[in-house]
Amino acid sequence: MQEILLNIVAKANAYLSDYILIILLIGVGLFFSIKTRFVQVRCFGEGMKQVFGNLKLSGGKHKSGISSFQALATAIAAQVGTGNIVGASGAILIGGPGAIFWMWVIAFLGMATIYAEAVLAQETRIKDENGEIHGGPVYYIKKAFPNGFGTFLSVFFAIAAVLALGFMGSMVQSNSIAETCNTAFGIPVWVMGVVVAVISAFIFLGGVQRLASVTEKMVPFMALLYLVGGLVILCIRVKFIPETFGMIFKYAFTPSALIGGGIGYALKTAISQGAKRGLFSNEAGMGSTPHAHAMANVAKPHDQGTAAMIGVFIDTFVVLTMTALVVISCLYVGNGPLAGLTGDAYVAATSGAEAIVSKTTAMQMAFSRAIGSSAFGNGFIAICLFFFALSTIIGWNFFGKINAQYLTKNKKAGVILYAVISIAFIFTGSILSNDLVWELTDFFNYLMVIPNAIALVALYKVVAKAAKKDK
Repeated sequence: MQEILLNIVAKANAYLSDYILIILLIGVGLFFSIKTRFVQVRCFGEGMKQVFGNLKLSGGKHKSGISSFQALATAIAAQVGTGNIVGASGAILIGGPGAIFWMWVIAFLGMATIYAEAVLAQETRIKDENGEIHGGPVYYIKKAFPNGFGTFLSVFFAIAAVLALGFMGSMVQSNSIAETCNTAFGIPVWVMGVVVAVISAFIFLGGVQRLASVTEKMVPFMALLYLVGGLVILCIRVKFIPETFGMIFKYAFTPSALIGGGIGYALKTAISQGAKRGLFSNEAGMGSTPHAHAMANVAKPHDQGTAAMIGVFIDTFVVLTMTALVVISCLYVGNGPLAGLTGDAYVAATSGAEAIVSKTTAMQMAFSRAIGSSAFGNGFIAICLFFFALSTIIGWNFFGKINAQYLTKNKKAGVILYAVISIAFIFTGSILSNDLVWELTDFFNYLMVIPNAIALVALYKVVAKAAKKDK
């Protein structure tokens, strides 16, 4: 049954990622880059100051909403997850090292897109009768289309968000935790499923204040741990770094020399892998992180827009790039197991039952080969992935909850039902097929992009106005 479902969803995803997703992500990102006069370049320094100028790892409690850094930490918690390790590795294995170049392109344009998302989330957020702040794509979709079409799009987005973030997305994260911990420590996957579900439930029950408190401390710690480990590996493999960068740029435009097939097919594969794994990693254009940015207490929407851009920068140009450099420098060059392989030999080594490396094990293999100890390499990545994936589960569940509240008109029974189902999905993901949970998550992620992108473009004047008043 899993195989049948996998084939159906994979075919739908191939069409969505190869055509619709690429057009939307690149088109919307380029559109907002032009309309905001490349805000990601002009206001990059301002964004860094907004994030790190008054950095505190204890933002305190707020009567309503959360601090700007807590909002960004919650957004990054959702962004920096399995996609930065397993997703990036999968993009490299399938599309070749050149897929990373296209991830960079998508992320650069995505910084303008996420600026627009954060600005609109701030502009359209509301306070309920209890003083609680609510915001996100459903609110700016309704502002863009205050009619039946807007109602349809907002409900469509909310349903897709609940399924993608609250249910399917959590399965990917728990699946990756379970598999890497099983490889590293021999822990049964179902046991890790129970552990992750229990920890998640404890944080879910604490509400937004507990969530913000956890993420503002967890995100800096997990990012620093991973980056220090990656830098150690790059120091060990330093002589291969120039060749590593050379492969990224070479295979960005001539991937057929590595993965085989015609140049058109190979280039489409590299770009689509960069696009869909870029979306899964930095989430710019997907409509997930605006839920966090809407809650930030800032002087003006532009301020949170610039902070949101830094989230994409950290996610892709820092954390994800570290994964790419480690995987390529350890597996593709020198004495790496994939070095020198091309065409059918390369495809056989990176896919199918006889593959010598998979997206789930690539980073563990890279660390193990560089350090010379499989126990340390497997264990280190398993620990890092645990924190990365857990933080994403926390962030995504919160975003899904906001949409569940929108659909149920904030009825307590509906919210409780959502929480119970989401915890069940967290456990289920740990024991399902890795490929199936990834395909299901991708499918609903893509569905979120469509109504979100339509509303963003419809409200571009609001975004352009905010970008003009950046001083």
